[in-house]
Amino acid sequence: MSKRLTLILGGRRAGKSTYAQRLAGERARDGRVLFVATAEPLDDDMSERIRKHREDRPAEWDTLETPLDIVGELAPIADRFDIVLLDCLTLWVSNLLLAEDDVDVLDQTRRLFDCYHAQDASWIVVSNEVGLGVVPSNRLSRDFSDELGRVNQLVASEADEVTFIAAGLPLRLKPPEIQPFDQ
Repeated sequence: MSKRLTLILGGRRAGKSTYAQRLAGERARDGRVLFVATAEPLDDDMSERIRKHREDRPAEWDTLETPLDIVGELAPIADRFDIVLLDCLTLWVSNLLLAEDDVDVLDQTRRLFDCYHAQDASWIVVSNEVGLGVVPSNRLSRDFSDELGRVNQLVASEADEVTFIAAGLPLRLKPPEIQPFDQ
């Protein structure tokens, strides 16, 4: 299989990670998978989620836990793997916004693309679709939703495949299963 960038989108608890892990396992076959985790155990709930995610991953997969500097930590080792599964952009964008003043999230995302293009591994990237709900009531939440929406659009534009997950069911958005009507 040739190198490809796949984006898995969906709401919270929609089954994105499960789908992405299954896809990585199918595509890797006998190859090596690197799971890139962006979550930080900042409270008991998140610590439990991280523990559960670790248990759900195949033992033979390698894991890189990096909440902020994905490119800096991934670039030197990415060529050792056939599949890089990044889970997830949502937490990474949140981490960036909370850690750095005036961070250019889109620039950081472009650096991710540079890393992807510089090596041979296929990537599967997980992110939440946050644009389907109400407009958040506070500034930080609106800024986060806006930034993540722009990041998701940028990644989707670069991706070879985009799949939306709802209630554990995949809906392929790109390339579409049925070609859209000509306008």
